[in-house]
Amino acid sequence: MRKALKEKLEQIYSTYNKKEYIDPDPLLFLYNYRQKKDREIAALIAACFAYGQVAQIMKTVGSILETLAPSPFDYILKGTEKKFIEDFKGFKYRFAKDHHLTALLLGIKNTVTRFSSLEDCFCSQMTPDRNTVQSGLEALFHHINPNRACGHLMADPCEKSACKRSHLFLRWMVRKDRVDPGGWTKIRPAQLIVPLDTHMYKTGILLGFTDRKGQDIKTARDITHGFSRLTPEDPVKYDFCLTRFGIRKGLGMDKLKKTLLD
Repeated sequence: MRKALKEKLEQIYSTYNKKEYIDPDPLLFLYNYRQKKDREIAALIAACFAYGQVAQIMKTVGSILETLAPSPFDYILKGTEKKFIEDFKGFKYRFAKDHHLTALLLGIKNTVTRFSSLEDCFCSQMTPDRNTVQSGLEALFHHINPNRACGHLMADPCEKSACKRSHLFLRWMVRKDRVDPGGWTKIRPAQLIVPLDTHMYKTGILLGFTDRKGQDIKTARDITHGFSRLTPEDPVKYDFCLTRFGIRKGLGMDKLKKTLLD
């Protein structure tokens, strides 16, 4: 049964894990940055704003990154808190306001100044024997958002939240295939946790990986464990292709259910 399920998932991966199925997705912005130092900052910003209607997400992230062009790393390292405030005065996206965004940029600046990169900050509390990225997320949250001035833009990994956007950021930066651009080399894909959104939650229920009612970190771990029994070296491998169902026109959950269970 496990072999048959993996074969079906591999077929879905082969069919839908392609760049042509990305748009609209904030992942698109990452392809504009060849250097890791720029890509990791752009990825974190894109992930922080990956909530709400996708058209507004794309518009908001695009506008922010346009201000940081051509190099998010150079903009942030050379910039001052005063410049951040001036450049984003009046900014608003749903619950996020200008002071949340400027706090995020300042937190990134302070972190990169201290550790040289977000990856090095993340790895400052990681050891090779760690099974997941939990401690790395705690380090990143602590250094970027020490006073919680970023508001909801960064979820606290020490709480019950599934931290969907944080794990989406890690998927983009750690994995490398036809969709995920990668860039980070010190974290193993095996350590990743699925970015748990409504679509992946429904898929996890469908596959019998969880029967939990809440979409919290325990549920995310349950679903990750389910996938790890199929691809232990890369349990998040199928995240992108499976979440096309329910997002892309013509790819509903009914079609996914038929594909997996028939």
